[in-house]
Amino acid sequence: MRRFRWWWGALVLACVAVLVGFFVFFGTESRPGQPLPRQGPPGRGPLTIVSIGDSTVSGEGAGAYTPDTDGKNGDWCHRSSAAFVEKVRIPGITSRVNLGCSGAPSAQVALGDAKQWGERSQAAQLADVVKDHRVAAVVIAVGANDDPKFSAQVSECFRAWFSADGPSCNVALKESWKSKVDAMVPKVANAVGDVKKVLADAGYVPADYQLVLQSYATPVGPDIPPDLQSLNGCPFRTDDLQWISTTGISTLSAGIKQAAAQSGARFLDLARAGEKHEACSGGANPASEWFTRLTLHLNDLTQTDRAAHALQESFHPNAAGHAAIADCLTDFLKTQQGNASCLAGPDGKLHAVPEPIS
Repeated sequence: MRRFRWWWGALVLACVAVLVGFFVFFGTESRPGQPLPRQGPPGRGPLTIVSIGDSTVSGEGAGAYTPDTDGKNGDWCHRSSAAFVEKVRIPGITSRVNLGCSGAPSAQVALGDAKQWGERSQAAQLADVVKDHRVAAVVIAVGANDDPKFSAQVSECFRAWFSADGPSCNVALKESWKSKVDAMVPKVANAVGDVKKVLADAGYVPADYQLVLQSYATPVGPDIPPDLQSLNGCPFRTDDLQWISTTGISTLSAGIKQAAAQSGARFLDLARAGEKHEACSGGANPASEWFTRLTLHLNDLTQTDRAAHALQESFHPNAAGHAAIADCLTDFLKTQQGNASCLAGPDGKLHAVPEPIS
């Protein structure tokens, strides 16, 4: 009897050892040779999504700016409580941090001394965030303020509308746009790399968080009522509107996608996100639009420190636009792999449509 118990005990111990070995090396969902995945990001604090980048991230155009970023002490980052990061809904994520700053170039997102409206590197600010937050996702949009200088190009198209005898703005842009975007790519990739470095230095591994680099939605399109192709809304020539909404935005998106591939980020393409909701596309019904029209704050013109920023909100996603982007981003973050495009579904909302696997 004792001999039987000894053999039985030895058999049980052997089975336990096999099971322990199985779960250590395979886990409940692991691959062979991989350790059991840890439960989320390291550190302490709430699970958090962080947004980093330029005006399309900060919430320029959405209104409801935080007092400290609405001109106080020269800070015009224009962070909005209506920005898309505030509207993303992912189970488990309870905190949202918006580090975006209007006008920010890649250099101010990256580690270094570059500042935007007096604010230091966004990657350096992220290093502070991870001290008391567990970052589960970082969403970045940057690059348009580098060599492409997209806002400046829109201004050139605005000037072309004023000059009836001069050429359309797209005439010159056709010759230089691709090279401008090509020059932007390594700067964006470097900025994303610095964000990854900050997280790695804080003990994060790639599996701990999602890293998303998103492109830009075109704020204007060619289908604008003639009476709004003016100072009443969108003062641009039709051929320039056509170029901006096709070649201009698609080339820029291709460059951002290239930077995402180089830096190891997932890519979310917003190039077509605003279709049928561009500025002025609603005609007499601006409520259907997701982008601001030409916007002038007359009261700002009476204040020396605000006058230069009276037009700053023009042609940016508005609160409705940010809500739409948040719908798509929510979809995208529910998946773990691959790229996607934000496209309208039958319900009228934006959804993340996975990129076909070639």
